[in-house]
Amino acid sequence: MNEWILETNGLSKQLGGRAVVNQLNLQVKQGDIYGFLGPNGAGKTTTIRMLLGLAKPSVGSIRIFGKDLRKERLSILRKVGSLVEYPSYYGHLNAIDNLETVRRLLDVPRSRISEVLEIVRLTKDAKRAVKGYSLGMKQRLGIATALLGQPDLLILDEPTNGLDPAGIQEIRELIKSMPREHGVTILISSHLLAEIEQMATRVGIITKGQMIFQDSIEALRRQAKPTIRISVSRPEEAWRMLLAKGLPVDWDQTRLTVGEVSDRTVASIVAALVQQDHDVYRVEEERVSLEDIFLEITGGEGSL
Repeated sequence: MNEWILETNGLSKQLGGRAVVNQLNLQVKQGDIYGFLGPNGAGKTTTIRMLLGLAKPSVGSIRIFGKDLRKERLSILRKVGSLVEYPSYYGHLNAIDNLETVRRLLDVPRSRISEVLEIVRLTKDAKRAVKGYSLGMKQRLGIATALLGQPDLLILDEPTNGLDPAGIQEIRELIKSMPREHGVTILISSHLLAEIEQMATRVGIITKGQMIFQDSIEALRRQAKPTIRISVSRPEEAWRMLLAKGLPVDWDQTRLTVGEVSDRTVASIVAALVQQDHDVYRVEEERVSLEDIFLEITGGEGSL
C-alpha cells in the first residue's frame, strides 16, 4: 500500500514563459502536519491551487488517496477541505447561517455545523454576526467551513497571515490538535519558519518553484551543526599553539572556535590549553538556528 496520502510527481506550472513550479515531488503521509515552507513568491499558492484542481499543471501528476486527481477529481475533492488565502463570508449573517449555506451545497447533516463550531471553539460566538468577529475568529470559521464535509485531508494556505500573536496561537493550537483528535491529515503553507516549527511533523521547503528539502522537522534540526566556543586567556597565543599540535581550531580575536568535532577532541583541546598554563574561562556549544538553516538553503530569500 502506498504510504502517501498526497503525492506529486514532476509537478510543474508555466506562467508567462516562466516555471512558477518546477518538477515538484511532494509527499505527505497520513496523519502528518506537513509544513509547506518557502519565501513569498516561491510557488506555494500555485502548488496548492493545482492540488485543489483550481489550476491545471503544465506537466506532472497529482495523486491524492492513491487516486489520480486528473481522472477522479470530484470523488477526491469530496474528502479534501481547504482554506486558501482569506475566506469569504456574509458579514451580516452569524456563523451558523454562514455554515448552513455551505452545508446545503455539501449535503451533510445539519448536526455537523455544531460539531465543527465546537472543533474550532466558536460555539459561544456562533450567533454573533460575522462582521463583528476578529480576524482570528474569521480564520477559525474558515477552518470550520473546510471541515464541514468531514475531510481526510485539510489544505491551509497561510492561515495565520495578518493575525496578532493571540490569533496565531489559537490557530496553531487548533491545527496541532486536529490529526490526533479528528484523524485529519494537514498540509499548511507558510513563509514563517517559527510557526511551522511549532506545528509540523514533516516539512517541505520550496524556493523558486523547486523543492530543496523534504523530511521531518527533526532531520531539519540535525542540519544545525554545533560550534564549540572557548573563552581563554591569551587567545591568539592559544590558537597558534593548538594549530601547531594539529588541532582544528579557529580564532575570532576574542575566542577560539571549534567546528563539529567529537567530545574527545574537545577534551584534548582543553587539556592542551591547561597544560600550557592558559586559563579556560568558558566552553560553550552554539547551534545554528533553524532560521539560519532556512536562510542558507533558500539563498537568503524571504521573510521569517
